[in-house]
Amino acid sequence: MKKYLLLTLTILCSFFCQAQDSKYFEMRQYTFHEGKLPELISRFENHTLKLFEKHGIENIAYLLPVDEKNGFLTFILGYPDKNSRDKNWNAFVNDPEWQKVYKESEANGPLVEKVDQTFMSIAPELSPNGFNMISNGQRVFELRTYTMYPGRVENINARFRDHTRTLFEKHGMTNIVYWYTEEKDGQQSKLVYLLAHQNEAAGKASFSKFGQDPEWISVRDTSESDGKIVEKVESVYFNPLPFSPLK
Repeated sequence: MKKYLLLTLTILCSFFCQAQDSKYFEMRQYTFHEGKLPELISRFENHTLKLFEKHGIENIAYLLPVDEKNGFLTFILGYPDKNSRDKNWNAFVNDPEWQKVYKESEANGPLVEKVDQTFMSIAPELSPNGFNMISNGQRVFELRTYTMYPGRVENINARFRDHTRTLFEKHGMTNIVYWYTEEKDGQQSKLVYLLAHQNEAAGKASFSKFGQDPEWISVRDTSESDGKIVEKVESVYFNPLPFSPLK
């Protein structure tokens, strides 16, 4: 019995504790040229992921928008710390194997039109255990980005820490991870987080119920007694690619 319990805990930890070694994160959005998505996916699946790992870069999530008209692929990488990011990335891009793969994959033209980067660190009070990597079957992910009014980061942190995450779970949403962004020129961080839903319709239904919950309305109104907290909310639903560690 003890051996069974130990095995169960080990298996659970292998899922839940994955991505725990990374302390610094990079979200990259690749806008691909028309018709080049299959080649881009093939390059990731057959080459890039392995080369990332070779150079100490952790593969965390590979995602495509549910709305295919968006025309981009988003992926999330992890690094041991901020200082190792450039060192590991430069080792990757200068690897002769990667340079060969890159050149061959673009023989018929470039695959990627534009690259957008966001650097992030875990929000310690909102994701004290890091990533929730436990999969409950087929699901979609919702990436939400909150731009706060000046000086309101602590307010949003307190509201999520004390109330919002629990209310999300109450209404059928799964909290995956919460980050704060690293902005240029010392600008205020944004809150970025991932939720999991059974599908997009279920996610929207859950948010509708959440928004009408009297407990949430009370929390929101109390927290905003001295002014609004969130200036802008961005939401994108994603499907995980088959080779994505986060599914």
